[in-house]
Amino acid sequence: MNTVLIVDDSLTLRQIVSDILRKSGLNVVEASDGIEAKEQIQASYPDLVITDVVMPRMNGYELCRWLKNDPKAHNIPVVMCTSKSEEFDRYWGMKQGADAYIAKPFRPTELIATVKQLLKGL
Repeated sequence: MNTVLIVDDSLTLRQIVSDILRKSGLNVVEASDGIEAKEQIQASYPDLVITDVVMPRMNGYELCRWLKNDPKAHNIPVVMCTSKSEEFDRYWGMKQGADAYIAKPFRPTELIATVKQLLKGL
């Protein structure tokens, strides 16, 4: 079973995304910011990371850059799921190494399709 790490400072959003992913047969772990996510990733590498951009301590862009530059984690797909929906935000997210960029509010079917597609490539 694939494991997805959800990184978002909103407990409500983490719960919503967790429920969606669990119903699709995925194992889910959670972190409330980039620092916590980094610690969890180093302890147990997930198969995919879904991260918000705007978070305290370490934002999603920084987390994505760290992941893509870490020799042990650079192959982990990253989905940015954020309310920052301008074209520049999407461009910047992809420039940091994100494999997909989903703007909030999102459709659950879009999130599942994106996650499954990226996991299929592993």
